[in-house]
Amino acid sequence: MTPTAAPAVPAAPAVPARPAVRPAARRHLRRATRTAAVAAALVAGTAVPASAHERWFTESTDGGEWSFYLRPLPLALTAAVVLVALVWRRVAGRLPRPELRVLQPLGRLAPFLPRLLAVHLGVSLLAYAVTGRFLTPSTHLDDVPGAAVAGVVEALLGIWLITGVRLRAAAVLVALLGPATAVTSGPVALLEAADVVGIAAFLAVLPPSDGTFGRVAPDPVRERWALLALRVGVATALVTLAFSEKFTNPELARDTLAAYPQLDVFALVGLDVPADAFVLVAATVELLFGALVLSGALPQVAVLVAMVPFNATLLIFGTTEAIGHLPVYGVFLTLLVYGSHPATAAAVSWLPGRQDLRDLRDLRGRRGLRAPRPAARPRATV
Repeated sequence: MTPTAAPAVPAAPAVPARPAVRPAARRHLRRATRTAAVAAALVAGTAVPASAHERWFTESTDGGEWSFYLRPLPLALTAAVVLVALVWRRVAGRLPRPELRVLQPLGRLAPFLPRLLAVHLGVSLLAYAVTGRFLTPSTHLDDVPGAAVAGVVEALLGIWLITGVRLRAAAVLVALLGPATAVTSGPVALLEAADVVGIAAFLAVLPPSDGTFGRVAPDPVRERWALLALRVGVATALVTLAFSEKFTNPELARDTLAAYPQLDVFALVGLDVPADAFVLVAATVELLFGALVLSGALPQVAVLVAMVPFNATLLIFGTTEAIGHLPVYGVFLTLLVYGSHPATAAAVSWLPGRQDLRDLRDLRGRRGLRAPRPAARPRATV
C-alpha cells in the first residue's frame, strides 16, 4: 500500500526585514543622549558666579602699569625664575623617568586622558557661557559682537566636548574662538585664553576615539606634539596672567588682597608683609609655574607642588574657584599621568628638532588626519 503524502503547508508570507541598526551607532546615540542630559544639569548647577584669578572676585582694572614691574626687584625675580627653570630642566635630564616611581600606576590612565581632558574643557565652557564670559574671566560676553549667539555657541561646544563624540571638529572650533577673543578684547585676552586654546590643540592632535571611554592607542608622534601644544598654551596663559593681573596691574592685586585678607599667607605665620611685596611674590610664583610647565621637566614633582596653591584657594572661594580652575586641573592631570608612564614620561618634556619638524608633515597628511584608533584590549592568555 502506497503511503499518502502529507498536504503541503502554505509558506508564511515574507515579512520585510527591519533595517539593521549598527550597534556602534546605537551606543553613540545613547551616550550622546545621556551626556547631553548631564550637561544640561551642569548648566543649571553652575549658574553661579564661577571665575578664576582676581577678575572673578574683584572689579577689573585696566592694568598696563609697567612702572611697577620695571624696577630692580621684579626684574631680578624674573631672571631668577628663568634660571630656576633652566636648572630644573638640566637636573631632570640626570634623573630617571618617571622620577616618582610610586605614582607609576597613574600611567595606566594615559589611554583615557584625551577623554578626561575634553570633559574638563567642556564643563569650563559651559560655566563661562552661563556666567556671561567668553573663554576667559576677563572677557564679558556683552563685549563680544552677537553676544547671545556667541554664548550659545560656547555652551554647545561645551556640551559637544562632554559627549565625547567626534571631538576633533569640536576642538578645532574651540581653537578658532581664540582669534575672536583677540578681535573683541585685544591680544592680552587671547594670551590669557591660551590654556583653552592649548587644550583644544591637544584634542585636535590626539582626540578621543570611539572606543570605550574614548580609549586611544599609543602613538608616540601624536603624543609628543599634543603635549607640546598643551604645555605652550598653559604656560602662555600663566605667564600672561602673572603680568596682566599682578606685575603690571598691582591695583587689581591690591584690591583682591584687601577684599580677601585671608589670602595673605604671611600673616598666618605672624609676618607683616606689605601688600606690594605680596603682589610680587604671588606674581613670581605664577611666573615660575608657567616656566616649569613650559619646560615639562620633572612633571610629577612640578604638578604636586603647583597643586598646593591652586587647591589652597578652594578653602576661600569654594566651588567658584574649582570650576574656574577646571582647565588647569585637567592639564595638571594630563601632565601627571603622562609623566608617570615609563613609555610617555619623556614625551612630556620633549622639544622638537629639525627632523621632528620635517616629520610633522606626516601628521598633516591623509593618514595623520584620521581619528586615532582605540587601544586594543589585552587578550587573555591560556
